[in-house]
Amino acid sequence: MRVVRVTLALGGLALLGCGLVGLLTDPYVTEPLPVLLWAAGLVVVHDGLWLPLVCAVGAAAVRRPLLRGWLLVAAAVSTVAVPAVLRSGDDRGNPTLLPLPYLRNWLLFLAATALAAALLALAARVRRRPH
Repeated sequence: MRVVRVTLALGGLALLGCGLVGLLTDPYVTEPLPVLLWAAGLVVVHDGLWLPLVCAVGAAAVRRPLLRGWLLVAAAVSTVAVPAVLRSGDDRGNPTLLPLPYLRNWLLFLAATALAAALLALAARVRRRPH
């Protein structure tokens, strides 16, 4: 187990290094500091606020593991998606900024994952029924 953890940590650090090198060498990113601040803020908000809140609410209110898992997925994706949803249409004269229908895509993702969780819960319930 320790080997797996060390391997995963090294892989994560390698990916982090690749991202930083890409950020610092990308000719289209003229100001990397705001990007780094945004990423750091995202980690702080996600790991320091959003995820503990969702886990606490999920553990206290939801006893069903599939529903709790779906809530975790929805919360994690929402943390990343909501800023794009809120800024959709604010292209500041550059139509290539935020060009997608983020609200629709976010809602479709939530609906698709909710449907998948509901189908898994239904399959588990059918499997548990005595014949």
